[in-house]
Amino acid sequence: MSIIVQKFGGTSVADVGRFQSAARRVVETKRQGHQVVVVVSARGKKTDELINLAREISANPPPREMDMLLATGEQESVALLAMAIRELGEKAISLTGAQIGIVTDSTHTLARIQKISTDRILNAFTENAIVVAAGFQGVDDAFNITTLGRGGSDTTATALAAVLQAERCEIYTDVEGVFTTDPRMIKNARKIERVSYDEMLELASLGAGVLHSRSIEFAKKYNVPIRVQSAHGDNEGTLISDEPIPNIPSVTGIASIRDSARVSLRELPDRPGMMSLIFENMAKRKIAIDMVVQDVSIDGRAEVSFTVPEEDLDETLTAADEAVTTIGQGVVEHGTNVSKVSVVGEGMRTHSGVAAKMFRSLAERNVNVDMVTTSEIKISVLVNRHDCDEAIVAVHGDFELDRQPPATKMVDEELSLRTERQIASRSDLERDVVARLSSMEDIVITEVELDTQQSRVTLSRLPDEPGVIADIFSTVANAGISVDMIVQNISRHGKAHLSFTVPQLDVKHCVEVLEPVLKQHGDSEVAFDKNIAKLSVMGIGLRSHTEVGKKMFRVFADANINVQMTNTSEIRMSAVVSPDDGVNAHRALLEMLGEP
Repeated sequence: MSIIVQKFGGTSVADVGRFQSAARRVVETKRQGHQVVVVVSARGKKTDELINLAREISANPPPREMDMLLATGEQESVALLAMAIRELGEKAISLTGAQIGIVTDSTHTLARIQKISTDRILNAFTENAIVVAAGFQGVDDAFNITTLGRGGSDTTATALAAVLQAERCEIYTDVEGVFTTDPRMIKNARKIERVSYDEMLELASLGAGVLHSRSIEFAKKYNVPIRVQSAHGDNEGTLISDEPIPNIPSVTGIASIRDSARVSLRELPDRPGMMSLIFENMAKRKIAIDMVVQDVSIDGRAEVSFTVPEEDLDETLTAADEAVTTIGQGVVEHGTNVSKVSVVGEGMRTHSGVAAKMFRSLAERNVNVDMVTTSEIKISVLVNRHDCDEAIVAVHGDFELDRQPPATKMVDEELSLRTERQIASRSDLERDVVARLSSMEDIVITEVELDTQQSRVTLSRLPDEPGVIADIFSTVANAGISVDMIVQNISRHGKAHLSFTVPQLDVKHCVEVLEPVLKQHGDSEVAFDKNIAKLSVMGIGLRSHTEVGKKMFRVFADANINVQMTNTSEIRMSAVVSPDDGVNAHRALLEMLGEP
């Protein structure tokens, strides 16, 4: 008998009527022949009420006591839902995280799952009972109650689905699924039928709001298909899996982080160890830095910029000042009132010209781009916050994301077959990596790649105004040249600096087609470095574990390898080094990961 894990969020159990509606859905699934575990969040605004109550008593409530308090919200919900299920004639047992056997580390309010015992759940199944599990919580080795942080119930659901080898995990929310962008802002935003784990990881990290990154990490790591759908209807929602999608579009969705802040460290010495020190300082404070941009140095001076949530700006500036003090050289600058806008799509791997189209769309609306960073499936730009909505509307329209692509519906029978095929076809390497994890939420590095077949093109003294980079990448795309890694840092004195990588065979042609374009922009210049080495670390959990970047750049520093370019995403961290350092850097990264 197959196992289905279902999760209901707080709005789906906000009152008696919704508890009863959720219970009917759970019972229906049970009577279709499945064993069911249902994960429940605290009802309605209960968590907010408890937080406010704590703050009335203490301006700085202890994290341990906050976990003890907040866990009661889910405990209330599971008891009520179990009662509602029993009223429909089915057996049900409610269990807290501790009773299930969810063991976490001791990081109160932001705990990570280490292991889960399935004995009690399986025993309940033998008694033909539905298990109603409290989301968001667990216990540490000393039996202290812990909570998992924002999105914790999603994480509980996918983690339980993983250890139970469930057929799928169903997430019931107050929306119909995952949309091409926020439907509250763009009325013709379209529900996506199917999306890959990597796409969902990128969208989740960009504030897409439906699911949180840690839950997607579990799903990808353990091959758990997720279906996101409305708790208030019978729509099929959105399927999240790694099943190949036919007729894949170049862009799947657009997301944004509105309340971003930018931090730049300028005038740094261009020598090994700079990136390592910066990442170490941020990781020490568990600051999740995003959109990391480092371009090639100018006159022996390096510059690194990155974004953080605006609420973390003060702490980030303190860490940045400490890094500059330790280095003995550099200037820290910051900018607020900025937003990050990103397009995401697996189709970018095979469709060229996506960057050109995005930049042209922004230029035609007079939206200027302050920073650019890319991955294989994402292009992100930093824009002025008052341009954020305009940017999203423009790009969504120009990529025609409101149009329904060819049908990609997957019926449940096909989903079951897909699950069997995917589990059977998982590579021996990936199985081995997961088996060696000491904790369920450990990072999984799937690949460390050395690419010596690319060249870097660098454009300097570009006018910092809308349309310039659109002209550049339109010219490159029209010449049939594929672009991989794009990095643009903050402009200085009205002039921008931009670098990108192209195949070595195309670099001279790229420079030739760009020279006429640059003549239209005053004293702009183009240069290239035919031989570079690009190192990439790919995996699951790279950004949610702040120490990954610290370790990667510490490896380079210890090997006395200078980093020339950097960019990061949810699933990949890339750095460009000299070709002479490429092999040594690759070997050092493999040794760090314990690979032969």
